[in-house]
Amino acid sequence: MNMQGIQSCHLGPGISPEQIVPEHFFLYILQGTMLVYNGEKHYEIGPGDCCIARKNHLLRYNKQQQNGDFKKIVIVLDEHFLKTFLTKHPSVSGTAEQDDSIVTMKSNSLLDSFIQSLAPYYKGEAEIEETFADIKREELLLILLQKHPGLANVFFNFSAPEKIDIEEFMSRNFRFNISLERFAFLTGRSLSVFKRDFRMVFNETPGRWLTRKRLEEAYFLIHNQNQKPRDIYLDLGFEDLSHFSFAFKKQFGQSPTKLHSVV
Repeated sequence: MNMQGIQSCHLGPGISPEQIVPEHFFLYILQGTMLVYNGEKHYEIGPGDCCIARKNHLLRYNKQQQNGDFKKIVIVLDEHFLKTFLTKHPSVSGTAEQDDSIVTMKSNSLLDSFIQSLAPYYKGEAEIEETFADIKREELLLILLQKHPGLANVFFNFSAPEKIDIEEFMSRNFRFNISLERFAFLTGRSLSVFKRDFRMVFNETPGRWLTRKRLEEAYFLIHNQNQKPRDIYLDLGFEDLSHFSFAFKKQFGQSPTKLHSVV
């Protein structure tokens, strides 16, 4: 997911559907529903729901409008802001509650009051002026840490991802269309070490393995679940339908459209 161009406190319908979360952010749904998938679990976030999307995780979003509209509040808790906060509140500490991509939380009176307090700052604009945004972000963070002290270990862990099981990670996340460099980073490796470890585990290059896994998944979805090629190619990491169709036919000897027509 690309958060570039989104200021720290953002109100409105727009949110990128892809894919890496580069900074922690707080999400509150005002209108509509957001379906979120992390490669393993699905989350449904509706009006009045809020959560934390965690840095260096892979997520995919699907927005569903309500009465023709979708509105949410996104507040980015970037590393620079969090380090500044920590200098002002050095006693903050906690233990991690979980290692999930999304930390869901129930609304409470403090959070409800905070959300309502944002309205005067927007004044019809999409972003809060940065001077006020930092004040409101600090207020939000104090509320979150009071209600969920375990978030301290999430927010104030500034280290790079640790080296993890490459087979488990790739088998869960092969559908995400990100670069090999990002796959390497998220598994705690340099690109060269990632490629070396990958070949040791899968006996295949990452590029070939990713293409094959995505095509096998596509075949299953079309043949076994009668899904249409145009409805699945983006979710499987292909950038356009023509490239997907070409690769599919090369792999299986027939186009995905033809396979779907005989199912």
